[in-house]
Amino acid sequence: MMAFTILMVTSWTLQASTSPQPLNQWEYRWGDSPPNVDGTPAWLYSDALEWQSTASPSNPPGRAGHQHLWLRTVLPEGNWSDPVLYITSIDLIGQIYLDYELIYRHGEFDDQGRGNFAGWPWHMVDLPESFSGKPMYLRIFSYYTDIGLWGEVKVMERIDVLKQIIRDSAQDLAISAIVLLLAILATIFTLFGPERRGFGSIALFAYASGLMLIAEAPARQLIASDALMWDTLRAGSYYMLPVALGLLLSHWLEGSAKRWLSQIWRLHLAYVIVAIGLVQIGTVSLSMTFPIFDALLAVTLPAMLMLALLRFPKLSLEQRLLVVSFTFFASLLMTDMLVAHGFISWRPIPLSYGTLAFSIANAAIFLWHYRRTQQTLAMTNETLELQVASRTAELDRLVDELKGLSFEDPLTGLHNRRHFNTVFDHECRRAQQDNSHLSLLMLDVDHFKLINDQFGHDAGDSVLVEIAARLRQHFQGVGVVCRFGGEEFVALLPATTADQSAEHANALLNTVSQQPLIYHEEPLGRITLSCGVAAFPSHTEEPQKLLRLADEALYQAKHSGRNRCVVWAESHHTQQFTLAPADVSIGLMTRLNRLPGSDQ
Repeated sequence: MMAFTILMVTSWTLQASTSPQPLNQWEYRWGDSPPNVDGTPAWLYSDALEWQSTASPSNPPGRAGHQHLWLRTVLPEGNWSDPVLYITSIDLIGQIYLDYELIYRHGEFDDQGRGNFAGWPWHMVDLPESFSGKPMYLRIFSYYTDIGLWGEVKVMERIDVLKQIIRDSAQDLAISAIVLLLAILATIFTLFGPERRGFGSIALFAYASGLMLIAEAPARQLIASDALMWDTLRAGSYYMLPVALGLLLSHWLEGSAKRWLSQIWRLHLAYVIVAIGLVQIGTVSLSMTFPIFDALLAVTLPAMLMLALLRFPKLSLEQRLLVVSFTFFASLLMTDMLVAHGFISWRPIPLSYGTLAFSIANAAIFLWHYRRTQQTLAMTNETLELQVASRTAELDRLVDELKGLSFEDPLTGLHNRRHFNTVFDHECRRAQQDNSHLSLLMLDVDHFKLINDQFGHDAGDSVLVEIAARLRQHFQGVGVVCRFGGEEFVALLPATTADQSAEHANALLNTVSQQPLIYHEEPLGRITLSCGVAAFPSHTEEPQKLLRLADEALYQAKHSGRNRCVVWAESHHTQQFTLAPADVSIGLMTRLNRLPGSDQ
């Protein structure tokens, strides 16, 4: 690479003494020369009539299956300083003789005058000082579709050759660098962004076209001299172009065009795998894979172009730009292929321009599409965030509602037994820590079974709802009221003494007993309540026992005639176990040990 850089800098400062001289007068002869006794080809000394004139040393007329060709010409006169013979390419291998001596060979000939493909490098053949006006012979062997010398053949100063190589390569190398940079950027978008298939197709095309330009640039031989390596790279990258083109077009087009394009790029991918595989195992010559591929491409490339153009009126603006750039690139590619096979006389084809135009057009389209996609995603994300916030608020509301339902009695709207257990534990701990008063009232609707039996369960439910409403109103701001189960209610009154609790209870009982209830315009009679009161620390040093003590006091109120409030006393406890220990035990355990599913 350092030598290449030095040549680029210095070659323009050197001047040749004679301008390049093309070799235009050629004669040819089909077949291979027999050897003389000394092993030199006999045709070097023959001026037989078999030699015929031709305008070009590439593919003379009358090949008819011949694989051996001899060419001869006379080298021009000139005032040369460091003369060389420059040949663009030899199909396929050859030897050059001057003054009956072998001065250059490309490839190796066997005893039958045959040989294997050695690549398509350009050739710079050193010429002796006394070459002017002397005949030069070329022995050629080729099983390829072409035979002879391809491209330019001229005598030049060495420095002119190097200048031409650099000049002819500069554009391709610069464009290949740009295209490969696009390939790297497209690869990054493929790995980390949306539109992965589209950017992946761009990356594949950019890598293939960029590497192909490098492999075809004449300066490649100044970087590495292995001609077969460069031609293998050129074949692989060249053969991948229709795969990338098919992927790109099928990404944008729809319907039957998309299906046909998918079949085309899969066909070419299969060819790449089979052809390169056979070359690597030595079954097929690399050179013979080119004409087969070109024949296939001559069919599929116009087909891809036709499929794209038929859809042109229905395409969006960016899709039309893609098709136009593809048309430009495909036209140059087809022209280059026709020149390579001699259907058009040799001329340089600016395929690199088509590659650059198509790559930039694709990159611009996808970057614009990517920007639009990002804007859409941003708007979508904003909408989703609003929806998520709304759904979250709705979910929180539902959670609160479900939480409320789990702690609420569905009939009366009061807190249920589960909520009471939580609040009761909390208030007991606080009363102990603060050494404050805590009272518990347990209330029961008197003769509630008779109401259900006489007026029905719906009437009984209405009584419970009405009693719950009066309890809520009566103890509002004083304590927590819960439905304990069935017709039983509890009221937990923090910072309230036993006497204060009894006053609240008596006032409630008096209000309830003096306001008769009506259900569907039918009087339900006089409804009364019985109440048991227990308080901390008046009745116990352990507030957790208040529930049992209040239940004992309620039991005493029931057995004392109902419709009354009884404050717990030690005598009540003793009296209960004396009068009816079994009944008390069963009733208390029934109320205190309800299953969670019946805490209503």
